[in-house]
Amino acid sequence: MPRMYRVFAFWTAVIAMLAYAGHMEVMALLFFAQTAFFLALSYMNLSERGYIYVFAGYLVLFFVGFTYYTTFMM
Repeated sequence: MPRMYRVFAFWTAVIAMLAYAGHMEVMALLFFAQTAFFLALSYMNLSERGYIYVFAGYLVLFFVGFTYYTTFMM
């Protein structure tokens, strides 16, 4: 399970670099923050249940934030 979080960190870093290359600095900073979060989490050696709970919390925060943004900001 920790390796999967390193894979998440890798792909969020790739997306962040592409966003930065495309002059989308705010998006790049958000994805660099997610990269740091996933990378730090991958070295915490939680149980598999702990990793699943953290990922579920991450998804809930994303869905709430995305719904708020698309409903009230766009």
